[in-house]
Amino acid sequence: VQLQASGGGLVQAGGSVRLSCAASRIIFRIRTTEWYRQAPGKQRELVASITSGGDTNYADSVKGRFTISRDNAENTVYLQMNSLKPEDTAVYYCNTRPIISVNGVDYWGQGTQVTVSS
Repeated sequence: VQLQASGGGLVQAGGSVRLSCAASRIIFRIRTTEWYRQAPGKQRELVASITSGGDTNYADSVKGRFTISRDNAENTVYLQMNSLKPEDTAVYYCNTRPIISVNGVDYWGQGTQVTVSS
């Protein structure tokens, strides 16, 4: 099992970034897939989710600014982030629901850093 989040970087406030989540040995279209983020000194928080049926849900802090989507052919889940704010600065991770477990330990894969400058 491997999860790979990518697409982060340094962006100015008000800008946009699109994150991608690719996976091996996981088929996203049959699972609920989620984006989380973790800012320095803070707990990891759920940002957005998309079900196997395509229903989406967002944290209040990102509603209207972030969009989660899925490309079944590419087995990739995206997070389009618009109107970025400095408080969106965090490492972003993707995962499924339930969280992927490897040998009894939660597996998060490699996240991607998003830094929003004011």
